[in-house]
Amino acid sequence: MTTVAILPISNVSGEKSYRAIAGNKQSIGKTAGQALDGLTIQLGEPDFCGMLIVQSFYPDSFFGAEQQKRLSGLMNLWRMARDLGEALPSEQQIELDTLVDAELKAATNRTSSLMQQLSQ
Repeated sequence: MTTVAILPISNVSGEKSYRAIAGNKQSIGKTAGQALDGLTIQLGEPDFCGMLIVQSFYPDSFFGAEQQKRLSGLMNLWRMARDLGEALPSEQQIELDTLVDAELKAATNRTSSLMQQLSQ
């Protein structure tokens, strides 16, 4: 089964959108559903079948407020650089990649925790 993380993102003007990530593939949409639809097309899984867990995106023990704030800030910098046809400085790109991986791991851990709670 493919693991998918859907993260809320905000642009510089505060408009919210969503990024769906699975491995090295990703998609952005105005809603979580649009982001997921775009990603499933890339994955070649048009008949998506699985369990979706929607988190409220508040800080928790798996991914804290400071991590969320830094991830949001780096995503804004990444989008500005992208729009200018540039790349983030390598140090910031490494930090962004690390935070995206941490959020994906947090989503996986949240799911595992929920599954354990449901099986009790």
